[in-house]
Amino acid sequence: MLRLLLLAAIWGSSFLFLRIAALELGSLPTAFIRASLGTLGLLILLLVVRVEWDFRAKLKTLLLLGIINAGLPSTMYSLAALVLPAGYSAIFNATTPLMGVLIGALFFHEGITPSKATGVFIGLLGVAVLTRTGPVAFDLQLLLGAGACLVATICYGFAGFLTRRWIGQQGGLDNRLTAFASLAGASLFLLPLFIGSLALKPPASWGGIEVWLSLAALGLLCTAFAYVLYFRLLEDVGPIKASTTTFLIPPFGVLWGALLLGEPLSWDYLPGCVLIALALWLVVRPSVSKT
Repeated sequence: MLRLLLLAAIWGSSFLFLRIAALELGSLPTAFIRASLGTLGLLILLLVVRVEWDFRAKLKTLLLLGIINAGLPSTMYSLAALVLPAGYSAIFNATTPLMGVLIGALFFHEGITPSKATGVFIGLLGVAVLTRTGPVAFDLQLLLGAGACLVATICYGFAGFLTRRWIGQQGGLDNRLTAFASLAGASLFLLPLFIGSLALKPPASWGGIEVWLSLAALGLLCTAFAYVLYFRLLEDVGPIKASTTTFLIPPFGVLWGALLLGEPLSWDYLPGCVLIALALWLVVRPSVSKT
């Protein structure tokens, strides 16, 4: 529980830092610099602790996982940060367990109970209600931002099951190596996109100290350190339970945005948030065994 709370607080703050950096630098530069700083931070950590560099012939798999688990989601959330308040992105991120249930049932032969099916339906309804009743005007930009967030949660859903199948069920791996190789894969994936974005439309400004402190926090705290925590949780409790950290991310995301960016704390969030919270409870509540 302590690890879940810490991870939620850290990832909740990431939407704040994304909002600051992406508005100044653009989405692709923000995503690439975040992944690169995260990779560098983990490389330094691995060198300091002198970890054994044994990927057990899984390096290519980990690089691919990095695209799914970090490269694509980071890009999607950076795009969403251009049009959505930090609190909105954090709330949409809470649909990750719902996506995990759907993806598990459709692609990984995971059982889906009536409770989980109901939770998925109510969760998607909550997303729809939030986009219509929240404090941000309902327009095309909102829909595109919400769509980008949902693409990211779909990626997270796939990545959790693929990590368990490709890594956890085949002998396991040091979670620090898993996090490092995943972020390296994300950085390699984002590098040509970053170069292309600079060629087509370079940032008007590379920002000041606030932007680069936000990028440092994104890369070192919200990515490098948080990914080590996440992969350890994934190894210990599995993909669905590990994804429940997203329950706690929305309050942190809304709180950080309100305190540090002056985003509105509005009761208009409440209907959609209540539906999403109910959906998440239906998805992860313990099954009642019949005796």
